[in-house]
Amino acid sequence: MKLFENLQLFADAGSVVNITTNGTTGTVNAHTGAFDPSATGTHSMSSTMKTYYDTELLENARAKLIFSQLGKSQFLPANHGDSVQWRKWNTFGKAMKPLQEGVIPTGQKFGQTAINVTVQQYGDYAAISDRLNLHAVDNVILGATEEMGAAGGETADTLVRNELCTGTSVIYADTLDASGVPTSTPTGRYLMGASNNRLTPDIVNKAYTFLKKQKAPFFEGNKYVAVIHPSVSYDLRSSKDWIEAHKYSEAQEIFEGEIGELHGVRFIESTEAPIFNGESLFTDAQSNLTFSAYSGTDTTAAAQFGVTSAYKITVAETLTAAIAEALVGRKIHVYDTSASALTETLTIVGATVTGKYIWVDRAPTTTLSAASGAADKFYPGEGGNSVSGPCAVYGTLFFGKDAFGVVDPEGMGMEMIIKDAAQIGGPLNQFSTVGYFSTVGYKFENAAKILYQNRMVRVESCSAYSNVDEAN
Repeated sequence: MKLFENLQLFADAGSVVNITTNGTTGTVNAHTGAFDPSATGTHSMSSTMKTYYDTELLENARAKLIFSQLGKSQFLPANHGDSVQWRKWNTFGKAMKPLQEGVIPTGQKFGQTAINVTVQQYGDYAAISDRLNLHAVDNVILGATEEMGAAGGETADTLVRNELCTGTSVIYADTLDASGVPTSTPTGRYLMGASNNRLTPDIVNKAYTFLKKQKAPFFEGNKYVAVIHPSVSYDLRSSKDWIEAHKYSEAQEIFEGEIGELHGVRFIESTEAPIFNGESLFTDAQSNLTFSAYSGTDTTAAAQFGVTSAYKITVAETLTAAIAEALVGRKIHVYDTSASALTETLTIVGATVTGKYIWVDRAPTTTLSAASGAADKFYPGEGGNSVSGPCAVYGTLFFGKDAFGVVDPEGMGMEMIIKDAAQIGGPLNQFSTVGYFSTVGYKFENAAKILYQNRMVRVESCSAYSNVDEAN
C-alpha cells in the first residue's frame, strides 16, 4: 500500500482528462476538478470510427510525412549520443593560370565543413476516464488513436518544414497586369498582392533555372522536386504544359502526395506547405496601429529585450498588457499614408503599455509622419500587402537531391502508446505511475538540417485563396 501511495505522487494525466458525466461528454482539470462541457464544441467525440486501432497511429502519421521523404536520411544508432554530424568537402576553384616552367604553383587548401544537429523528443497524449471508456457508444480509444496519428504526422512534418523555411534563397513571384503580363518583380513580401502575384509556369522555370545554375543534383528522372500548397497548385494545373502524375511517360517511383510535373519539376501537394499571414495587431475591428512619434535608438530598452539595438516608436492606440505581449516578435508593414504605399517591413522586439511604445529591430528608412488625419500606419507584416485585409503568401519549396538531412534515430521513431489505468510508465512512458485514467499518445525524436543552401529555393507567391487562407 505504501508503494502505491508513493507512485501516486507521480500520477499526472495533465490538466485535461476526457470524461462523461450526467450524460455530457467534456473535459475535466485533473488538478482542480473544473468541468468543461464540450459535446457540441470543437472537442466533441460524437463521430468515431470502428476499426482496428493498433496500426492507426503509424498509418495516419506516415501519410503526413511529405517533407521527410525528400531529405537525406541519416541513421543514428542507439547509445551513440543524441547528435548527428554531416561532413562535406570544400570545393576547389578552377586553375586558369598557366604553369610556369620550373615553378611550383601555390596550390589550394583542402578543407571540410561540418554540419551538426541534435535530436529533440516530441509527443502528446489524451487522458480518458474509465467511465467515458466504459459507457461511450463509440470506440473512444480508437478515435483518440486515429487523431493522435494524424497529429503526430503533422507535427513531425511541420518540424522539418520549419527548418527548410530558414533557407536563404528566395524568388518572389512577378507582379502581373490585368492580362497576365509581368510588369515588375517585388523586392519583398510586403509588396505582393492576392490578385497579381501568382505562381506561373514562367516562375517555375525560373526556380528550375536557379537550381540548374547552382549545379544542384537531380532526383530520379533528371527532375527537381517541389512541395506546393493546394491553393497554389490551383494556379498551375490549367497550364497546357502540366503533366498529371499518372500520365508520366517513363516509369519512376512516385513520391507520397505527388500530383504532376511542369518544366522539369515534380510537384508534391501538401496542406503543410508554408503559408505566411498575419493576425490583427490591435483588435478584430482594427488590424493596424497608427504612428504617433519616433524616438530613435534606445540602448537601455535594447538590453531589456535581449537585443543589441532597439528603436522606439510611439503609437496612437492604447495598448493592453495582452496586446503588448502579443506584439513582441511580430513583423509590421510600414504604410506611408501620403504616398498610399507600403514601404518596408520591421520586426517588433518589445512593447509596453506605459507610453504606448513599441521597439523595432532597426531604424525605419521611411520618414514617418503623424500628420493629423494622415498619420502613417503599421499593418500585420507576416504576409503580403495587408492594407485592405489579410493577404496570405505561400512558400513553394523547390529542392535538388540531398539539399537537407533528416535524422532517423534507432528506437525512437513514431511510437504508439496506449495505457490503461492499471499500467505504470506515465502516459508517454516517461516515469512510473499508477493512475485512474486510460491514455492514448505518441512520441518520437526528430531533427532536420539544411545541408546545401544552393540546392533549394523558396518561391513566394499569392493565390486566388490569399484572402481566406490562414497562416500554418
